[in-house]
Amino acid sequence: MRIVIAGGHGKIARHLTRQASARGYDVVGLVRNPDHVADLEADGGSAAVLDLESASSGEVAAVLRGADAVVFAAGAGPGSSVERKDTVDRAAAVLLADGAEAAGVRPYLLVSSIRVDSVRDGATPEGMDDVFVAYLRAKLAAEQDVLARRSLDAVVLRPAALTDDDATGRVHLAPSVDRGRIPRADVAAVALGLLERVADGTLRRGTVLGLDGGDTPVDEAVSAVCG
Repeated sequence: MRIVIAGGHGKIARHLTRQASARGYDVVGLVRNPDHVADLEADGGSAAVLDLESASSGEVAAVLRGADAVVFAAGAGPGSSVERKDTVDRAAAVLLADGAEAAGVRPYLLVSSIRVDSVRDGATPEGMDDVFVAYLRAKLAAEQDVLARRSLDAVVLRPAALTDDDATGRVHLAPSVDRGRIPRADVAAVALGLLERVADGTLRRGTVLGLDGGDTPVDEAVSAVCG
């Protein structure tokens, strides 16, 4: 399987690259900075230098042709502005979907966030800062866009608060999760399992799942949401 990951130098993406390449998959990470290419190669993947804030859908499609699945794991990151929450967390995810459609790649995994439903219909949760509200609104808009595309087999994964702890291999994967913490390495493991299932048709398109730390082995948790 050939997997293309947007946000290829991000922490979840690098875990995913290492895990997927260990299974013999061909992994390509999209990165803005040419200096990051060597890191992805050291992880067992390869890199394509492409800025999703300025690229055209045709440029994205050219990179995606021949892929079996795409993953959106990019993010504007801590300290970024409200404006960049939209241009990265929403618009870049939409652009990746445009490119996937043009390239004929159906499986699309969007790494989103828990609590996106708290801003649905324009709601503003009490006590939440403006930048985080903008982030959740951008993620929700991205979800709504990709899930509505009939030409994509889109799946959304909403992880809880992310940590850099070592992988536990055990998670809680369910349609609704509203709190918790989870190592990025475990998020990557679940993402890979979901990708495999959506690619082979055992995971239904349009599936939206929350994820936090738990007691269920990753493979068992992923299998339980399929069928």
